[in-house]
Amino acid sequence: MPIRIGANPIGWSNDDLLEIGGDTPLETCLAEAKEAGFVGMELGNKFPREPNALKAALAPYGMALVGGWYSCELLTRSAEDEIKAMRAHLDLLKAMGVNVFIIAETSNAIHGNRAMPLSKRPHLKDAEWAEFGRRMTQVADATLAEGVRVVYHHHMGTVVQSEADIDAFMAATGPSVHLLLDTGHATWGGADPAALATRYRSRISHVHCKDVRPAIKAKSDAGDWSFLDSILGMGDELGVYTVPGDGCVDYTAVFKALPGYSGWVVVEAEQDPKKAPSLPYAKKGVAHLRQALAAAGLA
Repeated sequence: MPIRIGANPIGWSNDDLLEIGGDTPLETCLAEAKEAGFVGMELGNKFPREPNALKAALAPYGMALVGGWYSCELLTRSAEDEIKAMRAHLDLLKAMGVNVFIIAETSNAIHGNRAMPLSKRPHLKDAEWAEFGRRMTQVADATLAEGVRVVYHHHMGTVVQSEADIDAFMAATGPSVHLLLDTGHATWGGADPAALATRYRSRISHVHCKDVRPAIKAKSDAGDWSFLDSILGMGDELGVYTVPGDGCVDYTAVFKALPGYSGWVVVEAEQDPKKAPSLPYAKKGVAHLRQALAAAGLA
């Protein structure tokens, strides 16, 4: 599959804080996404979860379904129970022709708690990685048998946040488990996304592209802000995340580290649309990604 540029609706609304962008109709999100140059969308809280209804919502805008976040709880339940819990989500993805299953451990995550500073995020002990990885691999084996590849989403405020966490997770999981490389979460978490791309190229099957504002990151780190306060911004300030080309991530370097990559690259911003209007930022992100992909020889 050639590289295609998709959007995460977090640029128009926010699943962690529903009132952010909550008054923007789904039709507006999709129309603006098409105008910005996207050809696919990931699921968000405004999308129907029945295949025929979802196809009917996307079709007028020529949009494919790219995938959708799934919150797992493998630290607290068995792989068998997780596979049962994810059944409806997996069936929806299969019905829509999606071949990646975006998953993240959230049983003890804090990113959705606006009152919880990021310093309080959970950590796994060295001895806990093996069992977590075994359960994740069992889940990934099961989805792959149905034609859908698990791509793990490392994320601020979770047990897989830092570069060391990512390395431990990848070492603990089998080849059926791939990585969703998120440039924004990697950068904010202290990793170089291009280095991660180089290290795990053979196991990267999905890419999320959001940029980082270094000045806001520095304030968040120094003030020990929560994840939600950081991405929404304090007062009139913009948040820590923005679209590609508006921050410090070197996307040409990232894509050069992914030779032969085919699949989706997904633009995100996680901004408050009242502070940062979605459409102009989306257009800027698409334009920058196209330039970076071309410079890296992938377009």
